Amino acid sequence: MRRKTRGPRSGKASETVSLLKAVADPDRLKIVESLRHGPKNVTQLAQILRSEIVNVSHHLSVLRRNKIVQFQKRGRFVQYTLNPALHRVSEKGDVLALGSCRLEIHGA
Repeated sequence: MRRKTRGPRSGKASETVSLLKAVADPDRLKIVESLRHGPKNVTQLAQILRSEIVNVSHHLSVLRRNKIVQFQKRGRFVQYTLNPALHRVSEKGDVLALGSCRLEIHGA
C-alpha cells in the first residue's frame, strides 16, 4: 500500500518555487533591481535594460502575476513598483521575501 506524501511543491513550497522562477530570468532580476530605486514605467525600464518594450512588458506581466511588482496608472503611463508586502529595506540593503526564501538585493 502506497502512502500519499506531500511533495516539495505543495503549499508554501509551491509558492516559493513560483516566486523563484519569476525572478530567475536575468532581465527580471534587472527590473527588480531597478525598481528598488523607485517607480518606473515600461519605457524607462526598456531604456535601462536596453531591450524592446514588448520584452519588458512580458517580464513585467510575469512579475505582476506573481505579485512581485504592483502597478498604478499615471496619466498615459503605468508606473511599476516593488510590492511593499514583499520588499523591505534594511541596513544591509534591500530584501525581497519570496515565500520561505528571501533575496538580498545589492548593487548601485
